[in-house]
This record gives sequence, structure tokens and C-alpha cells, in this order.
Amino acid sequence: MNINIPSSYGYERDSLSALDAISEAQRIAHAPMFFFVACLLRDKGILEAIESAGDKGINIEELSERINLSTYALSLLLDNGLSLKAIYYTEQRYHLGKVGHFLLHDPMTIVNMNFSRDVCYLGMQHLEEAFSTETPAGLKELIDSPTIYPVLSKLPSPAKESWFAYDHYYSDNAFSSVLPLVFASSPKKMFDVGGNTGKWARACVAYDPEVEVTIVDLPIQCSTAEQQNSGQPGADRIATFPIDILSEETLPSSADFWWMSQFLDCFSEEQITNILKKIHAASKPNARIGILELFWNCQKFEAAALSLNAASLYFTTMANGNSRFYSIEAMLQCLDNAGFEVESRTDHIGYGHTLLICRKK
Repeated sequence: MNINIPSSYGYERDSLSALDAISEAQRIAHAPMFFFVACLLRDKGILEAIESAGDKGINIEELSERINLSTYALSLLLDNGLSLKAIYYTEQRYHLGKVGHFLLHDPMTIVNMNFSRDVCYLGMQHLEEAFSTETPAGLKELIDSPTIYPVLSKLPSPAKESWFAYDHYYSDNAFSSVLPLVFASSPKKMFDVGGNTGKWARACVAYDPEVEVTIVDLPIQCSTAEQQNSGQPGADRIATFPIDILSEETLPSSADFWWMSQFLDCFSEEQITNILKKIHAASKPNARIGILELFWNCQKFEAAALSLNAASLYFTTMANGNSRFYSIEAMLQCLDNAGFEVESRTDHIGYGHTLLICRKK
């Protein structure tokens, strides 16, 4: 399969000088240490204290009066902060750099850092095992389960909070933009496959006073969604259909719109094709299928593509061992193999989502 990679990513040539390349190699070699330095610079209030000093900057003596760390610890963190380019040092005073600003204030960076630290970090040492066995070999560092999906609500803190913050940050931002596109065909009966906590279902019944939504998910996720939906406006129009989507059990055929948001990236390409074939078999002739996904090579900026490729290793090591954030070409091939054609495609929704509206060929 040929993959279209935007030239803005700079992946088509080796653009670094030898000196820049060896610096980057050393940052990679020491990346685990630098990662925790960045977390401490943020969480201990060091970056905030430097920022609050404004243009005049702050020296280490002044910082030590505000930060509850020894001079040894503070000086070592500051020296590493310079290597990270999170801060800079001039005329004996520290100033916040652009990298430090994003570490401190950028919501995407904060969500990604917390997810990496709280959900992925311990398990990532099992990456090689995960690749060789196609199982989430690192998940045992958090909880005993074959995959992460049945135990999301049982994850220990802070992994649980960071997982849901990560998932909702990326999906929720896109919902308001895609609702008009999804309801352009005036669906009355929608199946939300992989509905998770029911946020999309609640958004739909709030958007359209007539639509009925059925959340199709694992039994434990349906139970969680039912609890979340209880007492909410429009809850009487939200139902659940508990199922393991990979089982042989058939799906009901009453939907005129099938919805999957950040769902298919939880499966291998073979599994995606089989899920889509299952939906194809249950779909009415004029039903639409909506897929909202993050495709790594559909991003405007290389930073986003980098984040998605790195986050794909979570699927390998922690989630199920054989899925990822795919290229758009891989998903289009799965759709074609399952008997669907793309009716419309909308890129750059929210923080980089693509919406595919599909129907039977």
C-alpha cells in the first residue's frame, strides 16, 4: 500500500546537519530522564515561577524561596531544563522559553504528558514483547486483563483519570463540528458502536429532539453509559445493546446511521474489516456509516503526526497489542474490502480528526 505523506512533515529527506543530528540522538538516548524532568519542572511549579517573573527573569536564590526543593535538586532540574530548551539563562537569570510555555499551558501537551506518564510509561518497557506476541504485554503494569477495554473503569488512579482525559480531549472537541454533517441525512435511528461513556449519544439527543441512539459496546461499558445517562435530558431516547463486537453475535438492523468515533483504531486491520463486514450485513440499503478518526498522515502539522505515531505504541503495549492510529489509505482499504464506498470526507476537524461518511457500494 502506498502512503501519501505530506511534504510539510519533512520526512522525504534527511535535513539535519551532523551536529544537529548527534544532539537529537543524545536527546533520544536520554529521553526517559528528560521526560520526568519536564514533568517535575511543570508539576513542582518551577516553570510557573519563572514565567511569573516576567521579562526580568529570576535567579536560583529567588526560586529557592518559592519552590520546596533543595538547592541541589533545583539546580539540577534547571540545568536539564536548559538542555530541554524549556528555559533559557541570561545575565544570571532564568527565563521561560517557548517549549516551557507549551509544557505549562498547551492543553494537548498537558493531556499527552499525563497520558504518557500515568498510562503508558511503566508498560512501555514491554514493547518488544508486545510486538512479538501481539498482546498488550505492558498492561500488567497497571491491571490484570487481556486487553484494556473491559477494565477502563477499574484502572488505578491516576491512570484512569488520565486515560479518560486523553480520550475525551480529542473526541469531544470534534463533536460540535461533526453533528451538522452527521445529521445532514436526518437520521432517526442511530447505532453508536463503541459508545464508551455515552457522550456522543447525549450530544445527539440534545442536537436532534427526534433521534434515538443505541450504544453498542461491551457489557461493562454499556453499564457505565447507562449510569452516566441516568437523569440526563433525552436519556429516554438512549438505549444500549451489550455485545463483544468481535463475537459471532449478529447486530440488529434497524439503524439508518451507524456511528464510530475513535473506535476502529482499537483493532487490527483484519478485525476492522470484519467489524465493517458485520455492520454491512446488518445495514439497510440506504444507511450511512460515519467514521470519526485521527489518521496520522492527515494532519496539518508534523507535531500532530509525531504525537499520533507515538500514541500508537499505547495500542501496542497497553491496549490490545495489534492496533494503532492508521493512515487514511489503510482505513479506505478496509472500507473497500468490506463493501463500502466513501460518500464524503472532511479533514482537519477539531484537533485533527477526519470524518468519513460511507454507504454500501
